[in-house]
Amino acid sequence: MIILTLNCRSQTIHYHLFDYPNPIPLTSGYVEGIGTHTTNDVLDGAPLLLENHHDAINYILETLCHPDYGVLESLEQLRGVGHRVVHGGENYHHSVKIDVEVLHNIRKVERMAPKYNIPSRQAIIAAMELLPDIDHVAIFDTAFHHTMPPKAYMYPLPYEWYEKHRVRRYGFHGSSHLYLAHRAAAHLGKPLDQCNLITIHLDLGISLCAIRQGHSVDTSTGMTPVEGTAQERRCGNIDPGIPGFIMDWEELSPQQIEEVLNEKSGLLGLTGGDCTTRQEVLIKAADNEPRARLAADLEAYRLRKFIGEYLCVLGQCDAIVFSSGQGTIEADVRQRVLHGLECFNIFLDEEKNIQERCIHSEIKISQPQSAVALYVIPSDEARVFCEDTAKIVLNKFTPARPDYTFDDL
Repeated sequence: MIILTLNCRSQTIHYHLFDYPNPIPLTSGYVEGIGTHTTNDVLDGAPLLLENHHDAINYILETLCHPDYGVLESLEQLRGVGHRVVHGGENYHHSVKIDVEVLHNIRKVERMAPKYNIPSRQAIIAAMELLPDIDHVAIFDTAFHHTMPPKAYMYPLPYEWYEKHRVRRYGFHGSSHLYLAHRAAAHLGKPLDQCNLITIHLDLGISLCAIRQGHSVDTSTGMTPVEGTAQERRCGNIDPGIPGFIMDWEELSPQQIEEVLNEKSGLLGLTGGDCTTRQEVLIKAADNEPRARLAADLEAYRLRKFIGEYLCVLGQCDAIVFSSGQGTIEADVRQRVLHGLECFNIFLDEEKNIQERCIHSEIKISQPQSAVALYVIPSDEARVFCEDTAKIVLNKFTPARPDYTFDDL
């Protein structure tokens, strides 16, 4: 069964095409520069202007069916499209088939994640117009975290803000944390509902999740993806008085300060524009460039603090799981993060940690005497998108405890 998955931002779309249940994509790729500039066609190099997400998705579909380079004979082979949607608010606790009501609810909460929900909704509308005869499924980042208790998701703010505007913690990167949890349980040889885990999603966005008996009970991101630990461009937790102070002195509008906290802070903000990606920061930190070193040390310090918090939340922890989004340089990140946790009887095997297969392979990097297992597991969110979509298309999806083909080693 052929399933297409789409992961959209304002100017980019990443796509994967699966022949479910085969876990290896038939093909994958991305388009970028949507609505901003003319790019080159990836197939023949000709100038290409994608004015909006409708154009971009139409281009993807044409590429998939290209007579020379495509992998499909016809779009009629498609059975479903899975759309990553970052924010589902309180309405959605699992993936769902998209209809008018779902689109309306996605729009209602898009103010909480405008850089994601707005382009996702535009892409969904475009895909449903171009592929009207198949099922479209929304897979929500926030869904995995709906099991958090009120003491974890409520903020100590006026309660009417929650009643009127649903101001609370929601959490993000849910599909990644779900995948890491299922794979860690497989390595531990235990059912997921018997596992206590700390999962760490490391990529452009960074978040941690405390998982008790297979369920998310706390997570670092909040009402928006900007909360939590320091990320590539997002500031994470700061004194709430800082935005108002800077808005006053720099005469910035709420929209301008929000742009700074989301796009001009984090590791890139600390380096003062000398770096353009998190990977570049980590590479320069390895070369002891002062600003980059500060940024990398701060990232590790804050990650380590969250691990300490979540060890206290869980009480007993079976494993700490790192995703791997930036290649070999993340061996240094893991070493910095785990340094000093020996007091919890957590011991890193430094030789295993630096093996190159940590980039693409799942590997245990803890020493035998470590009380908590340490794993590197490259995340595969697209596979979660595919499996949820396929199960919903087949009417075999069980929201209470979905099963996945990646549950076993």
